[in-house]
Amino acid sequence: MIALRAPVAALLSIALLGALPEGASAPLFSAPATLGQDVFTFDLAAALKKGPVVLYFYPAAFTEGCTQEAHDFAENIGRFKALGATVIGISGDDIEKLKRFATSECRGKFPVAADKDLKIAKGYDATLVYEGDLYANRVSYVIGRDGKIVYEYVALDPGKHVENALEALRKLKR
Repeated sequence: MIALRAPVAALLSIALLGALPEGASAPLFSAPATLGQDVFTFDLAAALKKGPVVLYFYPAAFTEGCTQEAHDFAENIGRFKALGATVIGISGDDIEKLKRFATSECRGKFPVAADKDLKIAKGYDATLVYEGDLYANRVSYVIGRDGKIVYEYVALDPGKHVENALEALRKLKR
C-alpha cells in the first residue's frame, strides 16, 4: 500500500505537475472496469457519445486519500449526472481489488477501471514515482463530448478534485 506523509505528498505534488493541457485531445482507451461487482469494458469513445466524462486517476485503492476521493465522488454522483457527465476512476490496481473498492468505497455509484501496466495513465501524463515504484498520480480531467480536455487538475490532496470537476462541468454547460 502507498501511504504518503504530508511533506512527501507536498513535495510530489510540486515536483510532478505534469498533465495533458486543456485543449489537448484525450487519448481514447478501453479498459476492464467494475461498477460494484459487475465487471465490464469501459470504452471512452462510447462514453463520450453520451456526454462529457470526468476521468480521474488515483494512486491505489484503499489508501487514505484514494478512499476519501472515492467517497467524495460517490456522495456527489447525482450532481455529475445532473450535468450529463460520466465519472470513471482509474488506478494501477487489478480488477479483483477494484471490485471490492467499487463496492465499499465507491459505494456502487460509479465505475473504476484497472490500468495494471499504467499504459492509460502514461498516455494522460498521470504517473508518479514513489519509493521506486510507479503509480497513477492524482489527476482529474473533464473531457468534452468532442474528445478535448476542457479541464485538468493535479494534486495529491484529494480535497478539491470533485468540486473543481463540477465547476468545470458547469462552465462547459454555459
